[in-house]
Amino acid sequence: MPQILVENLSKTYRVSERRPGAWGAVQGLFARRYRLVHALKHISFSLERGELLGFIGPNGAGKSTTIKILSGILEPLSGRCEIDGLIPWRDRIRHVARIGVVFGQRTQLWWDLPVRDGFDLLRDIYRVPESEYRRTRDEMVGLMRLERLLDQPVRQLSLGQRMRCEIAAAMLHRPTLLFLDEPTIGLDAPSKLAVREFVKTLNRKQGVTVILTTHDMHDIEALAERVIVIGNGVILADKPFALLRAEVLTERRLFADFVGAAPALDIPGAVVRSRDGNSIELSFDPAVISVPQLIESLSSKYELADVHVEQPQIEEVIARFYDLHGASEA
Repeated sequence: MPQILVENLSKTYRVSERRPGAWGAVQGLFARRYRLVHALKHISFSLERGELLGFIGPNGAGKSTTIKILSGILEPLSGRCEIDGLIPWRDRIRHVARIGVVFGQRTQLWWDLPVRDGFDLLRDIYRVPESEYRRTRDEMVGLMRLERLLDQPVRQLSLGQRMRCEIAAAMLHRPTLLFLDEPTIGLDAPSKLAVREFVKTLNRKQGVTVILTTHDMHDIEALAERVIVIGNGVILADKPFALLRAEVLTERRLFADFVGAAPALDIPGAVVRSRDGNSIELSFDPAVISVPQLIESLSSKYELADVHVEQPQIEEVIARFYDLHGASEA
């Protein structure tokens, strides 16, 4: 049986609107106007224990709403949702004892307290036995390299340091399911790499099920084997990431450095994307012209200093997918 089962889940918000100008403000006092926002429209999916799912989509697509329903914060309008046999918003106390949640823009630690004291308070909240807590805390501190941060107030930490502490805090009660909503937003490169490595360790070595929502496609590429793409409250795709890339964008990129100025090229099956001094970038479809054929065509006529082939950037793959399905940033 899946650890997470979602069937025909829907959520609608009623949002108030105000007419412009001073007169509009006065009218709003007596006759408020509302509109309905359909955040989720009958979405369905399941997740097996130990999976790491990338949950992606434009702003306003329904990602955070889904996470809040799965974590028991929101109740849906209709549909079915069970996690380990529990309905999150009805069995909330038992449910939250089994999950960890990290929202990139919010903190679960106490702003003016040292990190160590915040961890201790979470131990009391989740009623974790002392010996188990110390073992887990020391393990999380070691994995995230938090030793020098434990006695600092949270408000004195950098964003990257705080997010590492937040993720460690979410794991102190040994949840089997971890929700990460934009965990690397605003982080520098070293902090992002540390978070990714930690999440990978939790999932691969400890078997923690992870649902990751992010706009950083490098997080998805580094961590998730399966992705769900959501747009306008509807699931647009649910498949392995490699398959999504192959279906949306089959072309490859060849970057060539020439001895001397980059020549004007006319090679069937290849298109010049850019030219800069001695360098040139080509796009091509391997089904039309293979990599060896393309390199042979270049090297037989011109002297090459260097050549390499890359796949398109992950951001381009996702942007192309949104374009094909009519999803866009809000």
